[in-house]
Amino acid sequence: MRIHAGVFSDVGGYRDVNQDAAFASPFAAAVADGVGGGPSGDLASAAIIHKLITLRGALPSAEDLIGRVKAANWDIGAHIRRDAALAGMASTLTGLWLTGDGGLVVAHTGDSRAYLLRDRELARQTRDDSFVQALVDRGLIRPEDAWTHPRRNIITASLGGNEEDVIRVETRDVRIGDRWFLCSDGVTDYVPEDALAEIVRGVADPVAASRMIVELALRAASRDNVTAVVCDVVDGAPDIAAVPVIAGAAASRWTEVIEAGLASA
Repeated sequence: MRIHAGVFSDVGGYRDVNQDAAFASPFAAAVADGVGGGPSGDLASAAIIHKLITLRGALPSAEDLIGRVKAANWDIGAHIRRDAALAGMASTLTGLWLTGDGGLVVAHTGDSRAYLLRDRELARQTRDDSFVQALVDRGLIRPEDAWTHPRRNIITASLGGNEEDVIRVETRDVRIGDRWFLCSDGVTDYVPEDALAEIVRGVADPVAASRMIVELALRAASRDNVTAVVCDVVDGAPDIAAVPVIAGAAASRWTEVIEAGLASA
């Protein structure tokens, strides 16, 4: 099996800097979103994405992914220790990786999201690490009210270079024909899930689907950066030498990431 993906990111009409970063390869795809209100969120998201891009080929195990994420998080912490002005720099991460035993691993922290389209049913696969999700879990607000809650952008977990940072890693079954959809909250805070499902279900080309989702969020007046990755699991041997597609801060902050030593293997 391999992944055939479309990746698209836009700074949006209300931000000066794109703090979203994303990539896709024949083995993996991920979205990272720099934490709003913190310094250099674009550097944090780009550093994480570039560290994960170096994972070429299918994962031997979920533990290998955990180790690489911890290494990326340690790099962010080291950069903060070198420059106190970057204290608070952090990023979300939501991604998926094919494994060598024919499975799939999903990694998640923060409020970017992953959805799975299988048998034409789109189902959310991640839980937001957010203040509003905690209110929903406790029954203090209805799930339908979370979408418009004024504090929906407050997150409760991210990667900020701290030892106590936590990322959830889960192994899933995978089938040829599955379609995964990853996005930043600049999409899901402004576009209803039924509208997203219509595109994910109805647009066959993942490149066109990712672009259409971003355009829809922009038309909905998203006040955030907007990023979408649409991944089809298809038959065929993946090309281990294929160059990953990168977008957002992963592309615009490439030089700074390299110079800071945050993209080392």
